[in-house]
Parts: sequence; structure tokens; C-alpha cells
Amino acid sequence: MLYGLLDAARARSEEALRDVHGQGGQGGTFAARMEREVSAYEQARRLSQLNAVDRGLCFGRMDDTSDRTFYIGRIGLHDAEYEPVLIDWRAPAARPFYAATPNDPAGLLRRRHLYTRGRTVVGLDDEVFDLDRMSEADRRGLVGEAMLLATVRRGRTGRMSDVVATIQAEQDRVIRSALAGVLVVQGGPGTGKTVAALHRAAFLLYTHRRTLERRGVLIVGPNSTFLRYISQVLPSLGETDVVLSSLGELFPGVRATAEEDPATAVIKGDLRMVKVLRAAVRDRQRLPGRDLRLEVDGVPITVAADVCERARIRARGMRRPHNVARKLFVTEMLNAIARAESVALGRSLDEEDLPYARARLWDEDPVRSALDELWPFLTPQRLLAGLLEEEGALRRATPSFSASERSTLLAAHVRGRWTVSDVPLLGEAAELLGADDSADRALRRAAERQRREEEEYAEGVLELTGLAGQGLVDAADLARRNRDDGPELTTAERAAADRSWSYGHVIVDEAQELSAMAWRMVMRRVPTKSLTVVGDVAQTGNPAGATSWGEMLDRYVSGRWREERLTVNYRTPAEIMAVAAGVLAKVAPAQEPPDSVREEGESPRAIRVPAAAELGPEVARVVDQEVAGLTAAEEGRLAVIAPADRIAELAAQVPGAVPGDRPEALDSPVALLTVAQAKGLEFDRVVLADPAGVIAQSPNGGHDLYVAITRATHRLAVVYEGELPSLLDALRPTIEDPTPVG
Repeated sequence: MLYGLLDAARARSEEALRDVHGQGGQGGTFAARMEREVSAYEQARRLSQLNAVDRGLCFGRMDDTSDRTFYIGRIGLHDAEYEPVLIDWRAPAARPFYAATPNDPAGLLRRRHLYTRGRTVVGLDDEVFDLDRMSEADRRGLVGEAMLLATVRRGRTGRMSDVVATIQAEQDRVIRSALAGVLVVQGGPGTGKTVAALHRAAFLLYTHRRTLERRGVLIVGPNSTFLRYISQVLPSLGETDVVLSSLGELFPGVRATAEEDPATAVIKGDLRMVKVLRAAVRDRQRLPGRDLRLEVDGVPITVAADVCERARIRARGMRRPHNVARKLFVTEMLNAIARAESVALGRSLDEEDLPYARARLWDEDPVRSALDELWPFLTPQRLLAGLLEEEGALRRATPSFSASERSTLLAAHVRGRWTVSDVPLLGEAAELLGADDSADRALRRAAERQRREEEEYAEGVLELTGLAGQGLVDAADLARRNRDDGPELTTAERAAADRSWSYGHVIVDEAQELSAMAWRMVMRRVPTKSLTVVGDVAQTGNPAGATSWGEMLDRYVSGRWREERLTVNYRTPAEIMAVAAGVLAKVAPAQEPPDSVREEGESPRAIRVPAAAELGPEVARVVDQEVAGLTAAEEGRLAVIAPADRIAELAAQVPGAVPGDRPEALDSPVALLTVAQAKGLEFDRVVLADPAGVIAQSPNGGHDLYVAITRATHRLAVVYEGELPSLLDALRPTIEDPTPVG
């Protein structure tokens, strides 16, 4: 019945869209064309939504104590009498489906999960909150295995799926939390914090559509592999107007993937870099060593040094970004050069003639070169590269840095390559530099006048057509859609291309990895400070990252952030979590591990590499064993997680393992990942290679080990050389004898 309603709604939208297109795009009055545009936009949007929710349309039912039955699904549907038949999971009426617990059933008698494949129900799962009030027939009809555990036990597919059918009460509190302010979602491995945050994005866009649609929602993830992993969740929930970006992509035109060594990451992530960049900008606002001497058309010209200094003082006094203030400096200097030229030629120069003299002199290469040397136009890339490549420039900008810190920065930089840690520095440099936008401002003023006129006209059209006040479209949107600005860009497309775009809400996943400089960059993108911060400080691998949430957030929203804790681990079996808890107790004793809800019945394995053998072949042997255990029906995935400096070696020795920096890694049965690439991901089976190397690669290596261990949903194997690290003492009873050499 519900799929029949979906098909009927889809058919109506398709027919309405055909009718609109059949009317043509140019005929009739302007008002008629605008009305057609509104109708076409809304029908196309509705059709896209209806097509996206076909899989798993209805996944729940709830019966309340008043003998009413409600069905819960991905969208809302109504019957021919406009009575609601399927309730959108984000609607307030659906909240009891997620919030009900045995202690607080929220007025429900029964909650039923429906498990479907295609359009066929293949399983049911009933939870009863008041058995005594159920009829005998209903009692006999109770069925099902716990749907959540069934979902967890399914094999991984290489992409995160939505959990809209299995949201738990503590996750629902996160999803439905208020839009305003900063919400911190602290949760250990496997607690579902990422997927809860994604469903929160869908919920906020549904609940606050008018607030967020024009500004958009930004989701920041740790790397591009993670973004590919979560890319299907929001479209499956009917939401596409969201920007997904890694930190390395937050500066338009730069796509940084390289990670810094720990020492360099700490320096670049420190807020001292703000002062360094300010000093680097001022260092490029120079004075000639003595008087400025030029020759224009064979005429020698001298501008006194004190005149140059006064021009710089006035330009700096504007307190505007470097490239904006450059216009005043250049104008002042051209005036001075024009006057000096008139003296050299023995002529008088009227003030009315100055604009023409400036324009003529600016076309002279010697003049332009001299002024560019004194106050150059700078891009963020040019400023930062000059700072990190020139020892003199770095020394002048870092008087408080030690010689060792300067050497670290100089040695780490590779010409032409940007690292993830460089991106916040580029963003800061862009703020300090700005751009000479006087011409753009004139164009914007003209465009603003035209926009106001168009919106006033559009408001009148909405009134005449009866569409005003219905919430379908407002005058600003209508005017924008009918403006000929070239190909229509979505909010997400426009936001992703604009460094200064201000978002309505920002979600930061694996947020514990952000440095102080990275937080500064993120906070600029959301002036309202409406954020969802998702992470686990026990998993902080970046030595420049967070040791507490207050450390990073209090400087922006002191006392104005709230925390929700997720405490139940749905992903990691108790046997693996016991090993992880041992690691956590040693590296972060103040942190509590989440409680696992299931046992796998199989302990993790520890395999010692024979003294005369290499790591790679032994890892390949263990991978072959584990892959053999993944049947085609499970549709499972395996990850080999190893230290960054051993990835190339293992890629050559483990057949079929696809390194994580390739797009196809998640679609391969075996992925080869560093710990940083594995953050936020999950796999049926994990082979951890060289745990001692993972620990040694960073001051936070113990936290990295904790992350690596907790990626598995079913089985874990640890392959090591020499002695098993003491952090893994819980694995000692499982150590397997070395494979005989040869």
C-alpha cells in the first residue's frame, strides 16, 4: 500500500513536470514564466526525493496505548483524503519510535522494526513495552530478532549505510538536539557518533529548512577516504544540499592530502602561527634602503626615503588587509613619483593632473616593478611558500621561535606541495591579505540594486499567483532562479567554491584531530557558532589535536557548549574491546571505554613473525586466511592497517591490497590503510601489521593503536615482529607459534 502511494506520488510529479516543460520556457508574461519556473523547480525537487527513498521506504511501526498505529519511513506520505499514512522519521510525531525505553515507553505499547529487501518484508522485530495490555492475538504475533544486532552482523560493503531504522535513544538525543550553539558528541569506538551526526544533518535540514537551505550545511571529515565512505548516507535520506569536505580541501583550489611529521604538525597547528603570518605580511611591506631612485623615459627620478615611509604608515594605518591597503600605498607613491618627475623636468603639476600622471606612470615597467617590490600583491600560496622556503623570511617572522623549530619548518616543506597542516595557514593568510576589490564592490553595488528591484517584482508575482506565504519559495529564491547568471549552481556548489562562505551549520567529525589553527579556520566558516562536534579525545592521533574539548572550544564559546555522550558500542565485539580497553587504560586512564553489546565468540589472534622471516609475507598469509573466511554472502571487507612507513612495502607483498589513497580502496575486498586513513571506518576483519611501528610513529602512537584495534566488527589479527608491545598484554594468551621457515 505504501509503495503504491509512493509510485502514485512519483507519477504525479513526473506528469506535472512534463506539463510544465510542455508549456515552453519563453512564452507568456514574465509573471507566467516565473510561475512555471517555480512549479518546475518544486516538482523536480520532489521527484528527486521520491526516487531517493525507494529503498527501505517504511522501516517501522508503533502502536500507542490509545490503540493507534503509526508507520515510520524515510519521508511522509498521505492518502487520497490527505490523511497521513507514513510519518517522516524526522517529524515530531515520530520521536517516540526512537525515544521509547522500558523505563519511559513514551506512550507506546509496541515498537516494530521492519526489515525489507527491495519491496519485500523479510524480517520483523517487536519490542513490547506493556505486554499486559496486548491482546492475545497480538501476543501470538510477536516476532523477530533484534534488528540492530542483525544490522551490525551484516557484512560491510565499503560504504556507510544509514541507520534510520535502528537509531537508539541516546543517538536520537543527538539527532534532535537544538540547532543553536555547539553540541559535542563524545563517544568511543563503535558508538555510532558519525552516523548519528549525519542523521542530525538530515534532521536539521528538515526541521530548519528555511534557516539552513540558503546557507547550507558543511560536514568536515578527516580525509577523502572517509568522505567517500559516508557519501551515500545523506542522499539515501533525501538530502543532497550538503558540502562534504576534508580539512585539506577547505581552501578552494587546494587539495592537500599529505600529512606532516608529528613535530612539524605541532608547530604549524600552534596559534603562534597567527603572529608569524602577520609578521610575514608586514615583512613584505618594505621601504627602499635609501631614497627610491627610478628612471622613466630616460628621466632620473628620486623619491625621498621619508616620503616612502609616510606612504607606508598611512597604508598600514587603514588597518585593512594587505592587498586592500596596497591600493592606497600605490596611489600615494604614484603621486610622489609624479611630483618628483615634474621637479626633474622643471614643470609644475596641478592636482587635477595627478590622476592622469598616475595612470601614465603605472604603465611604466620600472615604476610598477619598484612598487611591486615595496608592497607586492600577494596570494596566500605565495606568502606561505615564501615563508617556508626562505630562511631569512622565516627568521624575521619568528623571533620567538627556537632555531630547532625553524629548522623543522624549513626541512619539512616540499616546494609545490601543500600538506593538510598548511591549509589552515593558507586560510589565515587569505584573511590577512584580502584582495583589492574596489572594482568588484562597484559591480556588487549595481547588482544589489538590480537584485532589490527583482525581488520586489517577484514578491508581487507570488502575491498574484497565490504562492506567497505557502513556504514553497520566497521572493529572493524566485528572483535568483530567474536571473540569467549562467548555469544554475546549488547552494552546495556555490559554498564549496567560496572560501569566505558562511554556513548555517557545521559538523566536524573526528574533531579531536583538529589543531588550534584548524579550529580557527572552521570557526570562521560559521559565524553563528552553530556546530556539531563529533569525536573521542581518547582517539586523538594528531599531536597537535585535542586533549579535551574545552581546550579547543572555550576560546570561541566559553561555557556555551553542551556535551552528549554515547556509551554503547554496537560495532566492536566484547572480545576485541577487551584488548582495546587494556590499551586505553594505559594511554588515557581517565577515559572510559564504551560497553559492547555483543560477543563474537572468537578471541583476537596474535601472530609472531619468525625471526628469519619478513613481515610482508606473513601478513599476506594471514590475509589469505581471513579473506577465505569471508563468504560472498557476507559481502564483507578486510583492512590491513599498518604504520605509514610500511605501506609501500606491504602493498608490494600483499596481493590484492589496495592502498587507502586510491579511490577504489573502499570497494576492494582488501584495503591497505594507515591509522589516519582508517579513522571513522569499519571493516568485518582487520589485520594489524607491526603494532610497535604504529606506537613509535607518533607521540600519540598509543592512541593510534587504540583506533586501529577498534575498526573490526568481527575478527582481529595482529601480526608483529620481535616482542609483543606491552600495550597489548591482553593478547599474550592468544599468541600463535611462528610459521615454520621455508
